[in-house]
Amino acid sequence: MTLEKFSPEFLTKRDEDGVWHTLSPEDIAERLQTHFERGLSQEEAQQRLQIVGQNALQEAPPTTFWQMLLDQFNNFVVIMLIVASLISAFLGDWIESAAIIAIVILNATLGVIQERRAEQALAALRKLAAPEAHVVRDGTRQVVPATQLVPGDIVLLEAGNYVPADLRLLEAVNLRIEEAALTGESVPVQKHAATLREKELPIGDRKNSAFMGTLVNYGRGRGVVTATGMRTQIGLIAEMLQSVQNEPTPLQRRLDQLGKTLGWAAIVICGLVFLLGWLRGYPPLEMFMIAVGLAIAAVPEGLPAVVTISLALGMREMIRRHALIRRLSSVETLGSATVICSDKTGTLTQNEMTVTRIWTDGVFFEVSGSGYSPQGEFLVDGKPIDPTQYQALLTTLWVGCLNNDAELEQLESGDGALPYRMVGDPTEGALLVAALKAKADLSELRRAYPRVQEIPFDSERKRMVTIHALHQPRQEDISPFDEPSPPKGYVVLIKGAPDIVLDLCTHYQNMQDYALPLSDEKKMQILQANDRMTQDALRVLGVAYKLIPELPETLDPAQLEQGMTFVGLLGMIDPPRPEVIPALEKARRAGIRTIMITGDYPNTARAIAESIKLLIPGHQVLTGNQVNEMDDAELQKQIRFTDVFARVSPEHKLRIVEALRADNEVVAMTGDGVNDAPAIKRADIGIAMGITGTDVAKESADMVLTDDNYASIVAAVEQGRVIYANIRKFVFFLLSSNVAEIMIIFLATLAGVPTPLTVIQLLMLNLITDGAPALALAMEKGDPDVMERPPRPKNEPIINKPMQLGILIQTITQTGATLTAFAIGLLWHLAEGDILPPGVNPLAFILNYNWRGVDVQTAETMAFVTLSLCELFRAYTVRSERQSVFRIGVFSNRAMQYAMAFSLSVLALVIAVPFLQPIFNTHFMAAREWAVVLGLAIIPALSEEITKFFLRRADRRRLQTARASRSGLLSR
Repeated sequence: MTLEKFSPEFLTKRDEDGVWHTLSPEDIAERLQTHFERGLSQEEAQQRLQIVGQNALQEAPPTTFWQMLLDQFNNFVVIMLIVASLISAFLGDWIESAAIIAIVILNATLGVIQERRAEQALAALRKLAAPEAHVVRDGTRQVVPATQLVPGDIVLLEAGNYVPADLRLLEAVNLRIEEAALTGESVPVQKHAATLREKELPIGDRKNSAFMGTLVNYGRGRGVVTATGMRTQIGLIAEMLQSVQNEPTPLQRRLDQLGKTLGWAAIVICGLVFLLGWLRGYPPLEMFMIAVGLAIAAVPEGLPAVVTISLALGMREMIRRHALIRRLSSVETLGSATVICSDKTGTLTQNEMTVTRIWTDGVFFEVSGSGYSPQGEFLVDGKPIDPTQYQALLTTLWVGCLNNDAELEQLESGDGALPYRMVGDPTEGALLVAALKAKADLSELRRAYPRVQEIPFDSERKRMVTIHALHQPRQEDISPFDEPSPPKGYVVLIKGAPDIVLDLCTHYQNMQDYALPLSDEKKMQILQANDRMTQDALRVLGVAYKLIPELPETLDPAQLEQGMTFVGLLGMIDPPRPEVIPALEKARRAGIRTIMITGDYPNTARAIAESIKLLIPGHQVLTGNQVNEMDDAELQKQIRFTDVFARVSPEHKLRIVEALRADNEVVAMTGDGVNDAPAIKRADIGIAMGITGTDVAKESADMVLTDDNYASIVAAVEQGRVIYANIRKFVFFLLSSNVAEIMIIFLATLAGVPTPLTVIQLLMLNLITDGAPALALAMEKGDPDVMERPPRPKNEPIINKPMQLGILIQTITQTGATLTAFAIGLLWHLAEGDILPPGVNPLAFILNYNWRGVDVQTAETMAFVTLSLCELFRAYTVRSERQSVFRIGVFSNRAMQYAMAFSLSVLALVIAVPFLQPIFNTHFMAAREWAVVLGLAIIPALSEEITKFFLRRADRRRLQTARASRSGLLSR
């Protein structure tokens, strides 16, 4: 491929020749018409996006409306109903045949609409969960959706991130990338930015390139996008990136199995109904129609779609509350959570660091100001001082500035606006702001001491190492591709946990800028200063340096980090989030325990935990070292009254999760780093930080917090409980209705009386009760006391004992009410025809009368309307499993009002419109019929309210017992 000038056609070509790794940076910049420092402009990026399209792999085309509609008919019972319709038409009953087909089509259409809504909701979730990329555009670092990348974009890579597109590397600092997803090579590949000469290189040997979908394992880098979407190497094999998983949840699988079981049971009962009716002399076709109608009414076909919609709607509400659910199954688990293991920084605290105290050589410097404003003073003993007069102080700030990956971007001034926007880690941003308060020129510092090597921060090592060239001359008029002049030596800088940094030091810098031997007394003085700062809830970092004449051939930490000179301590405050205290109390009332897990010192962790009332009196703080000394059994015992773990590593997190799970707790664990992934995966609910979290953590997590806030975890647990409760409500609503319909037909057939409901009436009931009210129940906002109850047992079946009792009670009351209305209708029919002899037991006469060929329209209409109103009235009481309908508000669910209006309108049309009456065998009822029907239809709703009253009493007793037991456990 020859060097071509930039053109729209060039952007859309696939690099099948493999040319990018052979080009020099100048050729790449010319070919892609980009600038390696400023990046593309926003306008140019948008223009290129229109040419090349989104940076995404092609997905399979979505299922069409007509495919979904056909799938609705791929059902045994529906096929039976269609056969019944065809038989009716063959025998000349065109009206009934047309009515059955119309209702089947209507049911299928509603099913398609439900599936489409669920699909759209899940598609929206996939879009929200799409990965992001850090780019340089218009000279500033920005975060954009990875789908918006275009050729020529400058992308920044960090450990834990997925490579968002195919890149030619421009800078690689200890950069290692796992390319197993592309090449199958399990060992991470060491990358560099040098030009390669050999053109025909396999993908795995292109060490100066990074490829879409691979994972940055270590280090950092900068690269220019050379291909996006289907033009990437991963696009060649059409491998899909991971996103929100749309697999059936355990709940959905259990409900699907329940539907199948109920379906087979219904088919058996329908067979018995058909056989009994046939033996009693009823026409076989009529009994076949009744049996088929009963089967389709008995099976809750809409249940899977309603469950999916409920999950999707609930997940959308969670997004509004800053919690993105990546796996539907985790919604179920959220309602069972008993322990939340939370990071401190940024989750329980605001993650807006401000350096407030600095210690060097026995002197404490107070620093005023807050946030990312450079306005502030340095004070000693409460008196302002000139920081430039204290060399050790300046050296401390110098190390903090250079050993730093954060950036401060100037914002336009204005009322209430911060003068800087921080990009990067808040801790490092706070160090830069502190230096600005000392009038430091950050750009000049970085120009004079350019970074040449580094060992990135590691949560296990708890430190970061950088190597800088000394006194690099200004290069303003020299091309960035020209060789710089030789440096005058190098300096190694370390920033990290004070005790770790101190152990690497043999000297310390005094206030006169001399390096003196580090005695045991001086080391103790430094540690005491650190303890004093941590007791004031400060997060403390130690900094050190040493000079070296030349760069080491290999970055061996054991050799590089020895003989350091300790400079000082920097203490930062990260105030607790104001919403955390009420969120902790809400979680505690809900029976959920919160454990703080942090890498900070015990004093700092304890101070924060006490200030937010997380640390219960009598409970303890454990350190990572103490955890190391315990075996698993001892840890499991100690963890029951440990509220804070300090100075922990990712391995400790994993052990903590294991200990809690071994103690039968349902654990939610937060994390943000690469090494947190095992603990996140092992937890029942893995939670990643959306702002500070790496891609690896997010991919491992079940839930991503878009605001990194503990309160959002509690809100997600609350919403998880609401979703699960809503699913239980309409499962109860539908199953109790279906079982009642089965028993009504079965008992009537067994008794030898006409069937109370015709096949078309059964289908209409299925439409009314399985449709709008069930969907309205999925939109309930939740009971007011949803966070006052203990967590639901993880393995509790959805149809638990209270629901089984409810189904039994509702089956009895609805069946009794409907059969009573039917019997009264039959009695009136006999009385009006002077058929009922005086002095005869009416019930016995009804059971023994020969009903063949008798039109019992009055009785059928009363039974049909009674059962319809039973379900519609009861839909209001089912809105809460425990609370009275009057406490939650009769009209508080607007969707339920729409559902009632729709269902009642359909019912009114069926019994009032003249041309519909013969189809459904109904009539407009007289006043006495309405009186009977309304009086009977309210009985199931009243029985439900009475049942809930006794369930509330039982719950109160259980809750008091559980709280007493937990209080006893927590106090030990």
